Amino acid sequence: MSGIVIGLLIAAVLAVLFLFYLIGLYNGLVTLKNRFQNAFAQIDVQLKRRYDLIPNLVETAKGYMKHERETLDAVIKARNTAMSAGQKAAANPGDPSAMQDLSTAEVALAGSLNRFIGLAEAYPDLKANQNMLALQEELTSTENKISFARQAFNDAVTSYNIATETFPSNLIAGFGNFQRASLWELAEPEQREPVKVSF
Repeated sequence: MSGIVIGLLIAAVLAVLFLFYLIGLYNGLVTLKNRFQNAFAQIDVQLKRRYDLIPNLVETAKGYMKHERETLDAVIKARNTAMSAGQKAAANPGDPSAMQDLSTAEVALAGSLNRFIGLAEAYPDLKANQNMLALQEELTSTENKISFARQAFNDAVTSYNIATETFPSNLIAGFGNFQRASLWELAEPEQREPVKVSF
């Protein structure tokens, strides 16, 4: 009889340990999910900073680039589209559709900014404008911060995805509805080119 009691106690202890193990797996997935969401929040901060700089750049250039209205309007339109896509991605970081929309919008924004900056180089007075130089420096710094934040986000998403796909945490991921998250990838060749902001 005492053997049965000892066996039941051992089984109860093992069941409790197993329960704690499952709780640990679940909490680990929650932690990883929160990390990649926080990593996207860091990208979002930098994107907002860039989105705030762009109208200032355009406004500064307007006085010098009167005949380039179409280019200036294209930059603002691309900025607004990217801002909207960024808000959608911020609401659900890692969502494949949101990340693809953000990637596409950022490609368009980078292209319009590169065209704008290329045209701005033809205006010597604009190139010498102190406000334009300061904005250029801030934009360069912000672009670097976006790159670093994107790398941190992709690292966090990769860790999360590994946890959701490997055994036994994949069982908990399925039970807890932890969906695979999408990286912010730069698939298009033109996306691999940084925005040039030098005058």
